Amino acid sequence: MRNQTFVAEFLLLGLSKGLKIRLLLFGLFSVTYAITLVGNSIILMLIWLDPRLHKPMYFFLSHLAFVDICYTSSTVPQMLVNLQNPRQTIALAGCVVQMYVFLVLATTECILLAVMAYDRYVAICHPLHYTFLMNKRVCMKLAVATWMSGLLLPVAHTVLTWRLPFCGPNLIDHFFCEMPALLKLACADTKIVEKVTSVGCIFTLLIPISFILMTYIRILVSVLKIQSAQGQHKAFSTCVSHVSVVVLFYGSAIFMYMRPESSHSPSQDKMVSLFYSIVIPLFNPIIYSLKNRDVKEALIKILQRCRRFCLSSGKHEMPN
Repeated sequence: MRNQTFVAEFLLLGLSKGLKIRLLLFGLFSVTYAITLVGNSIILMLIWLDPRLHKPMYFFLSHLAFVDICYTSSTVPQMLVNLQNPRQTIALAGCVVQMYVFLVLATTECILLAVMAYDRYVAICHPLHYTFLMNKRVCMKLAVATWMSGLLLPVAHTVLTWRLPFCGPNLIDHFFCEMPALLKLACADTKIVEKVTSVGCIFTLLIPISFILMTYIRILVSVLKIQSAQGQHKAFSTCVSHVSVVVLFYGSAIFMYMRPESSHSPSQDKMVSLFYSIVIPLFNPIIYSLKNRDVKEALIKILQRCRRFCLSSGKHEMPN
């Protein structure tokens, strides 16, 4: 009986039971989701179209934008459906698949942010060797390693969760199938899954954030050795966007997965999940466009091209 599944589907309780609040949240998150997709798509388009952005830093930024599009898409559509129909159920298989996809993308983003920190370290601490150390082949290998790590690291606790028996109730007090909320419904000992998850957090959270901290300590030491204030400002400005994203993403992820089980509450977990699954993917393109001069210049250049194209098209369409 240990591997038998008694519950075939789950009901996501979502964020609110009130009709007016659900309609308000549906409109709010629909707009947020649309802006997130458009913002990250613009980042991808700019990096693809502008030759000045064909650099390792922006190569990894394009991967971050793609991860954020997939990341928010793994939860928001399901949440919007549930806001319209709160009795909408999700099968156990679909729930586990959603959980795995979410963990894959979260893990990939964690490791990708560490890779981006390494890129900044090489650019600032070893500028003369940057082209050699971060050539196209190296960047491709780092990107492949990042995605492979993201795909493989969540496999163990996903399989273990899949094998747990769920006897009921089948009500998940969340807006998507996140692991902590799902484990609460298992009618078996979940200590093994929790231990595997803790080990996974070491590889996906603690090791990458430790690497990022050590990297930025080295960067700080190198920058302080620069004689001119202008040179220091230029070096720091290339790191501001990345540091902002790291603080937002890792702060919320560590708070969610590394705090004691006794301190978890459904309402608090949902608010934290909303922040790192919806708000952060929305903010990332804004942070990089506002803090990065190259991205702003590329955006202005594209807008000017579009304006000239529209004006020239309008002149051709005017009657003689």
